[in-house]
Amino acid sequence: MFSGLTIEKIALIGFIAALIVGPERLPRYAENLAVLIRRARDWLQGARTRVKDEMGEDFDDVDWQKLDPRQYDPRRIIREALLDDAPAAAAAGSAPKAAVRQPRTTPLTRETFTAEAPPPFDSEAT
Repeated sequence: MFSGLTIEKIALIGFIAALIVGPERLPRYAENLAVLIRRARDWLQGARTRVKDEMGEDFDDVDWQKLDPRQYDPRRIIREALLDDAPAAAAAGSAPKAAVRQPRTTPLTRETFTAEAPPPFDSEAT
């Protein structure tokens, strides 16, 4: 739950905060912290309820671990993409295999445009 924070570190931070705040103001700060935590918990519960209402029955079927952005390692994704065989649909024979791209044998040439032969223009694209 706490990434890198241990109970000892949290206790040490609490002890230092108690020394800095002082015994007169400590109960008020502790109460404010409790109210803040309660509000955050209520807000998160409300957000979860709204998401559940909007998603409907599919909410319980979602694999939340799979959607965790911390699991995405670009190196792993590229490695898996490079080592991955043909897609499952193509392997099953339901789709034709993609054509293998042949290397270009002719050099690229630069097109020159003139007033008589202007470059192509799409009036709907602008």
